[in-house]
Amino acid sequence: MTASEFFALPGELPHAQLINGELIVNSPAARHQRIILWLSYLFFKHAEDHPGLGEMGMEIDTPLNDLNVYKPDLWWVPEAQRLASDDNRFSTPPPLVVEVRSPSTWRYDVGTKLRTYDEGGVSEVWLVDTAADVVLVYRRSSPNAEHFDVELELTASDVLDTPLIPGWEIDLAGVFAR
Repeated sequence: MTASEFFALPGELPHAQLINGELIVNSPAARHQRIILWLSYLFFKHAEDHPGLGEMGMEIDTPLNDLNVYKPDLWWVPEAQRLASDDNRFSTPPPLVVEVRSPSTWRYDVGTKLRTYDEGGVSEVWLVDTAADVVLVYRRSSPNAEHFDVELELTASDVLDTPLIPGWEIDLAGVFAR
């Protein structure tokens, strides 16, 4: 199916994505949801102290090409790219996306989706591996970098930060304790 056909489907399909033209639907596990909520909480707590950082959200259609429409578990955009209240999809991919491991879709996250995010111009991707308790970070070293050229593997003893959101640091031990 194409992105146009995906968007023409009746009603809302929770947790549905189009990956390489194939409709993929899964339901996240409890730990998956806890980690997403914890990361959201940390961002909103930081944003309260630093207004104007932008917006973080969950699962919104993110078309990347004619065969791929993803719903990142979390995403972030700077204030200038904040979505309108009635927006139900991005017109351009957000700079930061976060995918938390689901057993049924992890192979897509580390393969097809990561490559497509890179080709689509996403600045940074965090792949939160709940089986190994690591975060795989892929980012561009500068806005002009053609592809992800920085790769990090962070464990529970590390702190995760991003140049996209000034001052935001995440103690990964707290994330993996969820």
